Amino acid sequence: MNGIGVRSGAAVAGVLVTALAAVACGSGSEDLVIEGTSPAAPYSGPLDLPHPKVEADTAQARMTESGAAGRALECDGVIYSGGGSEPWSKGDGGATPEEGLKLYFEIEQPDLPQYGYRVERREADRVLYSFDVAGRTKIAVIVAKDGKGRPGWGPETAASCDPSELPSSYTDKQSYRVWTDKDGHRVPVAELSSSAGAAHCDWQEADFLERGAGPGEGPAGRKVYARDPKGVLPAGMLTSAYDGDVTMPAGARSTGYHLDDWELWLTDDMSRVYVRTQDGVEAWPAMKEHMGCR
Repeated sequence: MNGIGVRSGAAVAGVLVTALAAVACGSGSEDLVIEGTSPAAPYSGPLDLPHPKVEADTAQARMTESGAAGRALECDGVIYSGGGSEPWSKGDGGATPEEGLKLYFEIEQPDLPQYGYRVERREADRVLYSFDVAGRTKIAVIVAKDGKGRPGWGPETAASCDPSELPSSYTDKQSYRVWTDKDGHRVPVAELSSSAGAAHCDWQEADFLERGAGPGEGPAGRKVYARDPKGVLPAGMLTSAYDGDVTMPAGARSTGYHLDDWELWLTDDMSRVYVRTQDGVEAWPAMKEHMGCR
């Protein structure tokens, strides 16, 4: 089953997940479903909206594919991930809506919190579960009973906001790192994210940074850069050599984005990005398109 939660234009759901084998962490010490408090403006639309598949990877496509789940979100930015389910076999579905929600995590294994969901809307054959942050829905999962090819209770559609809108208590435990802007606001991972290299590749001494496409750049504007002070990455994966001690180029401009003591700088030449640290300036080269380890 590869429907719900697969469609995402965000950085972590793209190249970095493939290359670094990011693994989500759940919370075994908190309940999946809680009593919760109703939001100021609960979703009042229909729960059975159509959710056809769309041959595109855009925010609008994800909204279309996620049906009512996408419309129940209250994101600060655009929808990050969303989609519908594939069929399952008799006996796989749950006997209750909560078991249907558990089935969503068992089958899809999304990079989302596995605790703290509450019932936002309940109908005879559908229940909307929401994960809220400061009273706003950031994850929505609709479970349905006895859908076509989906006997019992199970996931019908799901959608989520950018991971940067989730609590830091959750995101701090994930493989990706959330940057902040000059005002201390969390930067969407669809725009910028970073991660340490995967241990199973022996790349844990390296760091990767993925920058989303800027306005008017299109998909080609999305690039991944690497910090490799120990030389653990194969040379053929980099477009040029990493340099941990450079002079900031004339005309370089600060993005205002920070991760601890790192500050991201850019030039018009996007084959490299520059990271100012407390020790100096580093040049991180862009990676070639195919970057997975074997």
